[in-house]
Amino acid sequence: MRVPLQWLREMIDVELPIPELAERLTLGGLEVTAIDHVGEWWDREKLLVGEVLGIREHPNADRLVLARVRLGPDEDLEVVTGAPNLPVGSKGQKVAFAKTGARLIDGYAEQESWITLKPAKIRGVRSEGMVCSEKELGLSDNHEGILILPEDAPVGHALVDYWGDTVLDLDLTPNLARCFSILGVAREAAALTDVPFRWEPPEMLVEGAPIDGRVAVEIADPNLCPRYAAALVSDVTIGPSPAWMQRRLVLAGMRPINNVVDITNYVMLELGQPLHAFDYAKVRPVNPGGPPTIIVRRAHDRERMSTLDGVERELSNETLLITDGGGPVAIAGVMGGLESEVTDETVDVLIEAASFDNISIRRTSANLHLVSESAQRFGRGVDRELPLVALRRAADLMRRFAGGTIAQGFVDVYPRRYEPVQIELTAQEVERLLGICLSPERIDGMLSSLGFACTIQESAVQVTVPSFRFDVTLPADLVEEVARVYGYDRLPATLMAEETPGHLRNRKLMAEERVRDVLAACGLTEVIAYSLTNLESVAKLDPAGQRPNPDAYIRLANTLTREQEYMRRTLMNGLLETASRNLRFVDRVLLFEVGAVFLPKAGAELPDEPLRLGILLTGQREASSWLTQDAPLADLYDLKGIIEQLADRLGIDDLRFKATEHGTFHPGRTAALHCQDDYVGVMGQVDPRVCNAFDLPERPVLLAELELDALLAHAEMTPTLEPISPMPPLREDLAFVVDQAAGADEVEAAIREAAGSLLADVSLFDVYRGEQVGAGKISLAYRLTLQALDRTLTSKESERVRSRIVKAVAREFGGELRT
Repeated sequence: MRVPLQWLREMIDVELPIPELAERLTLGGLEVTAIDHVGEWWDREKLLVGEVLGIREHPNADRLVLARVRLGPDEDLEVVTGAPNLPVGSKGQKVAFAKTGARLIDGYAEQESWITLKPAKIRGVRSEGMVCSEKELGLSDNHEGILILPEDAPVGHALVDYWGDTVLDLDLTPNLARCFSILGVAREAAALTDVPFRWEPPEMLVEGAPIDGRVAVEIADPNLCPRYAAALVSDVTIGPSPAWMQRRLVLAGMRPINNVVDITNYVMLELGQPLHAFDYAKVRPVNPGGPPTIIVRRAHDRERMSTLDGVERELSNETLLITDGGGPVAIAGVMGGLESEVTDETVDVLIEAASFDNISIRRTSANLHLVSESAQRFGRGVDRELPLVALRRAADLMRRFAGGTIAQGFVDVYPRRYEPVQIELTAQEVERLLGICLSPERIDGMLSSLGFACTIQESAVQVTVPSFRFDVTLPADLVEEVARVYGYDRLPATLMAEETPGHLRNRKLMAEERVRDVLAACGLTEVIAYSLTNLESVAKLDPAGQRPNPDAYIRLANTLTREQEYMRRTLMNGLLETASRNLRFVDRVLLFEVGAVFLPKAGAELPDEPLRLGILLTGQREASSWLTQDAPLADLYDLKGIIEQLADRLGIDDLRFKATEHGTFHPGRTAALHCQDDYVGVMGQVDPRVCNAFDLPERPVLLAELELDALLAHAEMTPTLEPISPMPPLREDLAFVVDQAAGADEVEAAIREAAGSLLADVSLFDVYRGEQVGAGKISLAYRLTLQALDRTLTSKESERVRSRIVKAVAREFGGELRT
């Protein structure tokens, strides 16, 4: 498995020097057998990124052209070239340019030999350098045309800084199936080097008709194929894939073919899920007039088919086939067939993502002497929950780089669903096997960093094994994972000492107390309401006053009073009733409550009891005094500020507010709260009709209810200190015109991601709607502070950051820079 470091850096921050990273991976089980420094020999001063300013005819040669290339603000050079991909009249291409004196590989020699570039006259015209092919740079044997770099290549920069890379060559044992992808290696590397792991499940933009009725799938042998899923992408244009994608495929050891095939290979390398692309027009139906049908079945004895390598193969009934109404179209998990392959005439693409029995695939590959990247992965085992994730990624890449339209939905036949494995691991068992004393929190952190879902119960960790870890079935398997993350080289050689375990802190209780402390410091008063309520009170939360279904609540068998008949499912009505009673005596109420709600579970004796946090504000923004007699009333932004302060004090830096609708709240003044993809609560201004039902005065009442357990799952109780830069900052204001549907925090997140580490701060300081920006548009103005820890930033660096930000906002939101 070849792992390009720049690709890996998309998911983790590689902070260690490369040799130390390789050693840490090897000690963790991912043996690094070689480190390939691509472009290491490229001269930083003489091999640069250039931009073609124009191509004109050579006055004395028909097959040669003159290319003028810009290398910097004041440096343009003209060279003679015969590259077929630089036609006369073209311009704007980014190229690899070698100045005179550069050392290159001779592109015309059959065996590898080196040349030093010298000034020359070619057919009477002086050439000041060379635009380079991949062969001359040692990237491949391709010498048919020059290397065209992506459009974002920085002109004048050293080629080694932009196009060079380091590739780790991993020798993975069969039990490391999860690491046969960049995603898997990144997850392991993040855990082994103790850095954050960044990856979000992919999404796709669907604009096509539903897939229902257009494709049918049948699985004749669920034991060999527990899942088969397919997506349909229409109206694709077959052509070359983007240069950056081809570059990564080559570095990973694969040959680019075309955009559709390259995307399936790219997703396989990135996520670990092999994919296959069929020409949809060539997939035949079972019955005339019916939809194209995929059938997964065993081969008949001596059944024959031609695979993509052009070989006709005889099959046995141990071979699993992908067939359609006319016969075999692929050997499952190994290689596709010639009849349905994607060609230059392909218009519609059917993408396959499946799960196959690993032993069956290994036997088939061995019997047919047919080894492929797909067979290597399926032969070790592929995550059964991964197909739809990979289909989303591949379909959206085809939409972006092949111009396709994605059909709505998937065909997903899943007869043998994955059943999560639950394992209990105690700290005592870890100490018994490894000889080290680790707290459950430490064990939790180690296993969580590897993707295990953990909860701590006293001295034990309840572990849910993720679907990609089918090699973990016993507590001893988990102990091995703890040892890998802790470091085999750090395990003591002495016998275990019989020591009394230290006191274990209750993190959950500490976090709850931190919440109470923060809200009290914000001026709120804690209330403790009854856990029992009545349905009439709950009905007031609905502006229409509709009574909720009693079956959704737990009813007490012996109620002391009708006012306390049901276990509550929300804190909202209790807080509103408390506020109503208090407002008889005071004009300003700021309340919060931390308490459990009770949610019945089907088939269970006891309900779920998630912990929630309720916050209520109404009245003046500040307490009454001679300075604040005319203070404005609290509004939605006061509530938002308190929640943001709470998140900040809990170490939560990914809290997001998204506009939503909720029956209790005023339309257009309601927001859902999310941490990453997890829903953690709702907030808003209470609907006036609800306020009236609770006898509250006619003024804004702000209310929030948060899922405290979900919120605290994202809390970082130990603060992280950041160094303070002694360098002067650069400040710049940028205003973007975007659609009103775009959230300001989403735009800010895009700015932060595009700006990178030089962005010290960003704040929204102006919002404008009006004729000047157009109907349905909004102007969002942000103030950026750029600052480095080790140097004073230059205007060029500021301009590069600005350019990246403008491109990112334009790409993600269609935003335009307002001037």
